[in-house]
Amino acid sequence: MLFISTKHYNMGGVILVLWLFLFASSVHLSQGISNEIHLLRPLHGSGGHHVPGLSCLSWRLGVETHNIIEWSTVPQACESYVGHYMLGQQYRNDSRVVAYEAFAYAQGLKLAGDGKDIWVFDVDETALSNLPYYANYGFGADAFNSTTFNIWVYEGKAPALPESLKLYKKLQSLGIKVVLITGRSEAQRNVTTENLHNAGFHTWEKLILRGSSDTGTAVVYKSNARKKLEKSGYRIVGNIGDQWSDILGTNVGNRTFKLPDPMYYIS
Repeated sequence: MLFISTKHYNMGGVILVLWLFLFASSVHLSQGISNEIHLLRPLHGSGGHHVPGLSCLSWRLGVETHNIIEWSTVPQACESYVGHYMLGQQYRNDSRVVAYEAFAYAQGLKLAGDGKDIWVFDVDETALSNLPYYANYGFGADAFNSTTFNIWVYEGKAPALPESLKLYKKLQSLGIKVVLITGRSEAQRNVTTENLHNAGFHTWEKLILRGSSDTGTAVVYKSNARKKLEKSGYRIVGNIGDQWSDILGTNVGNRTFKLPDPMYYIS
């Protein structure tokens, strides 16, 4: 608490001292807060003007926590926000946290050593990034077009997500085998295999793609794929994906990890 004696300061001096105290306190607080994170503040500024970005940040939080579901496109007002997030450092930082925790968990596992301990990876926005494609389509603000997306897939130019690639290599160094389960069609096996190889994913136990007989939602398809793996004797020690449909359902594994992705939703 600050005590000021009127014996030593006149009113102007009191105001000056108080101003300096508050200024120093605000500087001290701001120095410890990253610019990547919005300071807590009201929705409207002191003048009653809307503060840009806050509603979109809250929308992204709702998406990542699976409180906002069954959405088809990014809100038009949030196109710029999502674009800056995906292209900026915060997306990398958020992905790094997930990968770090996944590897920390993996390091503590007691593996059987029989080659049956596996880690399930999704492909799109988990192993491979389609950000170059979505950057041309509003970062998810434009309605999904399967024709243009498949053209992109057949180009085979999707880069690796850096943090996922690092995790993939670290898991293999522990003796954990990787199984890739993707919603891509079986017809895209060759181009997907080549793309993965070129991006740095050189070996895996299995690459499971969606066949013509795989009906139902993504949750049903991936649950069935994991169930078959476990019936074959595999133990799913970990499971990572960017969509909740990658890690919900049955046979999800001992522990799941969700990577950030505010660009699209797959039920």
